[in-house]
Amino acid sequence: MEFGLFCSAQANSGAFGPETGQGFRDYLEFNVEAEALGFHSSFLVEHHFTGWNQVSSTLMLLTALAMRTTRLRLGSAVMVLPWHNPVLLAEQAATLDLISGGRFDFGIGKGYRHSEFNGFQIAPEEAQGRFDEAVEVMTRAFTTRQRFSHHGRFWHFEDIVVEPPPAQEPHPPFWVAAGSEASIRRAAASGFNLILDQYASAETLGARIGIYKAERDKHGLRFDPGQVVVARQLYIARDEADKQAALARQAAYTQRTVDVSRRPDGQGAIKAGSQQGSHVLAYADGKGRTEENALYGTPDEIAAMLDDLRRAGVTYVLLTVAGGAPQLRRFANEIMPGFKSAASAAAAAE
Repeated sequence: MEFGLFCSAQANSGAFGPETGQGFRDYLEFNVEAEALGFHSSFLVEHHFTGWNQVSSTLMLLTALAMRTTRLRLGSAVMVLPWHNPVLLAEQAATLDLISGGRFDFGIGKGYRHSEFNGFQIAPEEAQGRFDEAVEVMTRAFTTRQRFSHHGRFWHFEDIVVEPPPAQEPHPPFWVAAGSEASIRRAAASGFNLILDQYASAETLGARIGIYKAERDKHGLRFDPGQVVVARQLYIARDEADKQAALARQAAYTQRTVDVSRRPDGQGAIKAGSQQGSHVLAYADGKGRTEENALYGTPDEIAAMLDDLRRAGVTYVLLTVAGGAPQLRRFANEIMPGFKSAASAAAAAE
């Protein structure tokens, strides 16, 4: 198994307010250490208008991380395409890919938070159309060195050549979050890599991987288990009491995300079912559902849960680490060696 990080940086840190940017510096140091410990990648969210200083300039912060690392793959999870001019986004993504030496993984999505659709004054009903058109424009921008024009529903460009070209060919791999059968099949048919959420059971994840593989096979596309990554929350507990206290803290933190995601009437911004299982709102209606599959427990308990994931066909896991660098080190030293392949361990030591 390969392990990466799923990060949600904030500008503030402890007693240091957002105007200091200390949280962003902490994020960089955390990931520099993660690379030294043998982690494969780090994915970073994009969010707006939360009121708690979540990272909004995702590619800018990933570029800073690119300058501090040499092996760590750098991912967005995800850039929400309805918020962005696709040509400007393609230029920024290509620049990051070049600076990082071809280490960028381009996670993209269509959004789910009501506070963001409302803030940008974009109708949720337009999300899929805006997403599809942006992918079309960016793919063309990445793969042609000739001038072109585009006249679509949402965007119009005339006689442009998008520069610079990315380092990876044909372009940085697209990763999308999906949970429903229809969205997984659409991701596979489009040639996208797949991000599976941190809330589903190992059994459900195994079924979703099977759907993805079958759809890629149907379209004549090669399947590699590393094209699918599963997110998981992590906390290595001292004992059961410590575990339960940590789960309660995580539940309170998750509720904050639920609150900014729902409309005032309590519904999601995107119609129920269209992204079923790919984000927190699909699990928010039952007490404890957002924590029941978290990797919270003793090292032996966490190893057993990882074994369940491995038997389900999961080979790549992104960890949201509660507790900071001490927890990162414990996982790397006490749990990760039992799951990393000899080849990946050798690569990490280079």
